[in-house]
Amino acid sequence: MGVIGKIIWGGFGRLIVRQKAGYKLELGELAVADLPEGNMLLQVFDLSYGSQLSQQHLELASGIKLETSSDLEFFDRELRSYTLASMKSLAFVDKNRVSLCKRLPEFFSDVREVNAQDLGFLKKPANPLFLGNIRSGSRVLDCAAFLDGSLVLSHHVLISAQTGRGKSNLALCMIWSTIGKGYAGVLVLDPHDEYFGRNRIGMKDHPNKEDVVYYSPYPPAGAKTLKINLGLVKPAHFSGVLRLSEAQGEALYAFYKHYGRDWIKAIASDAELEGFSEGTLIVLKRKITPLLDIQFREGRILCKGVFDDQAGMNTLKDIIAELEAAKTVIIDTSGFSGQLEVLIGSIIATEILKRYRHHKNQGMLNQRPVISIVLEEAPRVIGKAALEEGPNIFSTIAREGRKFRVGLTAITQLPSLITKEILANMSTKVIMGLEMASERQAIIESAPQDLKDDDRNIASLGMGEAIISSSFARFALPVKLPLFESLVIETQNRVNAEKYKNSFEGVKTGI
Repeated sequence: MGVIGKIIWGGFGRLIVRQKAGYKLELGELAVADLPEGNMLLQVFDLSYGSQLSQQHLELASGIKLETSSDLEFFDRELRSYTLASMKSLAFVDKNRVSLCKRLPEFFSDVREVNAQDLGFLKKPANPLFLGNIRSGSRVLDCAAFLDGSLVLSHHVLISAQTGRGKSNLALCMIWSTIGKGYAGVLVLDPHDEYFGRNRIGMKDHPNKEDVVYYSPYPPAGAKTLKINLGLVKPAHFSGVLRLSEAQGEALYAFYKHYGRDWIKAIASDAELEGFSEGTLIVLKRKITPLLDIQFREGRILCKGVFDDQAGMNTLKDIIAELEAAKTVIIDTSGFSGQLEVLIGSIIATEILKRYRHHKNQGMLNQRPVISIVLEEAPRVIGKAALEEGPNIFSTIAREGRKFRVGLTAITQLPSLITKEILANMSTKVIMGLEMASERQAIIESAPQDLKDDDRNIASLGMGEAIISSSFARFALPVKLPLFESLVIETQNRVNAEKYKNSFEGVKTGI
């Protein structure tokens, strides 16, 4: 690769590089300064003009050309006017050993384009989580970006971007890369019915589709019906779902204590409960029964929705077993209200954490795959407003889940709505295009790497472009995500090619 600039000034946090005439540097572009001991990896975070002419002369010359249409030209134009790039050091690489950079390159050092060989230290780990290809500005390199999925998913992931920048595409690609690997079970609460691919390309098209389980109120052939028995629902599941007064919350737990598994039937049937006013019980019933879509008529419970007093006894047990078998479980919540979707997620998440707490107490936790819970519109349950009502299972997992190998994959376009404590606990942040300065600032302040100079870079990210800031990466990785449909076709072609090759092994050609 040829020289693209020369270091002429600056300091540790900002190296000023003069761009070589004819080359066009971009925000976010990677570059390399070759040193005797190794290579220093650099990245552009700002661009500006430089000139040997004074401001007065530039204004005069521009006025002559503008007002008189003169053919005025500068002598030695390439020497007198140029572009200056502000670069920061990302890492120091010595024979594929990478470390944080703690020194300056030589004054007047040449800077060259980065190539895939310079990034040879980015190895594919034992539990790979695919995050796209490394990107230098808008140029995509032939170098895939992988992180250790068992670490990344158990320590929580935040995916943040404006609408239309590729959040769902990224989540689809990430989940696709975990299927069949055996290190992670993924629970997807799917409010748009887009992950399984009922009427489009989706997880059902994976070569290891036996590791994909789909639950829906209206399941297609081969999928499972989503039914949850009322007896499995507990008062704690409603935390973060319903806004209850102190008296209503106490009544909720009192019903459960007094009636056991039939506590919801008791609420629906106007059963008596000492110590609470009739008004409190009426309001509680009015909040619970429409959410669960149940009615009490002629001495029996009528169940119209997901919750049932007869069916669904094994649903939770089956989902937990499938996740523990490192399968991807997709719950179709597209026909549900936001409250009902959160309630279903709360019920499953509570059982997951309970199960994995038990595994830790038994000393068996490391023998289980990590579990990641994918949440769309995450501020609904881990946002500041949601947590003003008190903690819920999702905030508990965000704070403690990594100890039990249970993590969240939170998706949002408004990261500033999430509490700072929970943002800080998200050890991997996938940052896509964010137009609002307040949202960029929230991400920058909580990122594992120092991104204070990347505000413009983040604002300029195009569709499918991202910056991966992770505690498990040496530096923030600029990446480009493929279209999910292209990834599916590429995977299927590769698998078919391997099958075709294997079908001819041992065949004698007679030549």
